[in-house]
Amino acid sequence: MDERTTATGERIHLARSEAERGSKGPFVIAYADPEGTESWGYFCAVCESTETAMDTMGRIKCGRCANVKKPDEWDAAHE
Repeated sequence: MDERTTATGERIHLARSEAERGSKGPFVIAYADPEGTESWGYFCAVCESTETAMDTMGRIKCGRCANVKKPDEWDAAHE
């Protein structure tokens, strides 16, 4: 796993083989530990940012480059 340091000084470990497809590029799953047992969040591989958010529908959005992963399931009532 690749190791990165966040803007707040946290070390995260990127599992590049574990990624979610976004509109512009992948969101890589980040772990807090090198063994990959403690999930940390997502890393946008397009702009190399940890500034990502997930909503209750499972949509992931990068706050820096607007890369988006659509939810796996959705209900038209939420649109």
